[in-house]
Amino acid sequence: MKKTYLLLCTILLTFTTGSSMKAQVNNSGEPLNDSQKYLLTYSLIAVEQMEKYGIPASITLAQGLLESGAGKSKLATEANNHFGIKADSRWNGDTYSSFDNGNWHKFRVYKNAEKSYEDHSLFLANNSRYEALFKLDRADYKGWAKGLKKAYYAEDREYDSKLIGIIDRYELHKYDSYTVADIKKIRKDAKKESGKQDCQQQTTKSKKEILKANGMLYVIASEGDTFESLSKELGLSKRKIRKYNDLYKGYTFKDGDIIYLEKKNSKATKGHEFHTTKDGESLYRISQIYGIRLKSLYKLNPQYKEYTTLKVGDVVRLR
Repeated sequence: MKKTYLLLCTILLTFTTGSSMKAQVNNSGEPLNDSQKYLLTYSLIAVEQMEKYGIPASITLAQGLLESGAGKSKLATEANNHFGIKADSRWNGDTYSSFDNGNWHKFRVYKNAEKSYEDHSLFLANNSRYEALFKLDRADYKGWAKGLKKAYYAEDREYDSKLIGIIDRYELHKYDSYTVADIKKIRKDAKKESGKQDCQQQTTKSKKEILKANGMLYVIASEGDTFESLSKELGLSKRKIRKYNDLYKGYTFKDGDIIYLEKKNSKATKGHEFHTTKDGESLYRISQIYGIRLKSLYKLNPQYKEYTTLKVGDVVRLR
């Protein structure tokens, strides 16, 4: 069966700074979201569990993603419980109290996430309520999702639809045809390939510290930098540097200029609703501080025109 490497082919950008920094991006060059990071982290464990117990890796990953909020829930971060399994009379380990569906419940606490994945497999395999699921084809993830709902794994009436939606969105069904050896080879090949292509261009000997704002990577320019020098140092074309930073061809970089390495957003992050201007600030400067495309900032603030000079104390809308 032909395997596709796109699912796990992530590029690891390594910029040489005072200390090495790595940022993961997807195949489109965009930073991975929390769900993608979660899947990348736990995919191998899910396939290992599939080989041991016969539970589709797609189902395990979808449940883990949904139940743990992509690993961000308190139950996951404080108790390493990724599947919402409660501490019933059969549980002899530590417990964690949490409010769930209108009541306080005790949940199982694990030493690490791997233990949670193992216990999830045992929970399904040793529970008669889920016995019928193991008679299904391993590729029948929809049957497994509906079976989990029917067996009341969760009280959510849309539980099966949510699992199927996650699997379809991230094409997790592809994992059901993988082996542990496949996953390891894919990761090895993806890392090797990334070193040959775009990633190699990005890992030039940049001495600039890679920072992050509004979810995007950027560097601080120094006096004497030019489009040519930045292009060589950062592995970005001059056109992209201009486009990402709303700059014109003849622009002269100043010490302290913010230079984004990817396309800016249409609004600031939550919590940054407005900005009160200080002396000497312009809409362009504000757009760089918050990582907002300049044209988007003008749309958010139609009272300002390109020739408008901001006064100290002006309030600029950011989202």
